[in-house]
Amino acid sequence: SEEQRRRTPRYAFIATAELLEPNTEMRIATRVSELSIYGCYLDMLNPFPVDTLARVKISTSDAVFQSKAKVIYAHPNFGAGVLFLETEPQYLEVLKSWISDAEKDPERLLG
Repeated sequence: SEEQRRRTPRYAFIATAELLEPNTEMRIATRVSELSIYGCYLDMLNPFPVDTLARVKISTSDAVFQSKAKVIYAHPNFGAGVLFLETEPQYLEVLKSWISDAEKDPERLLG
């Protein structure tokens, strides 16, 4: 539920990302600004519309995460919140390791 998602801790997490919309093969280079176990917030000027299904790829210096994703909210000129869908186990491990690193640094926790 929406409420449950909001109860999940979100962390400030800066990494490069790419959003690929499979139907049009449109790629948007973007940046992650917030991360949780369920999804992330991507900074972009022209976010895809709500309910767009896409693939998201997030890269840090030492790991790459990718997953199917769905745009759950979009703020024109700012960015989009995406929900991860059907994340494969090896990528879930990467995500969990990033979250656990962020948990060790409470400064990064967002309200």
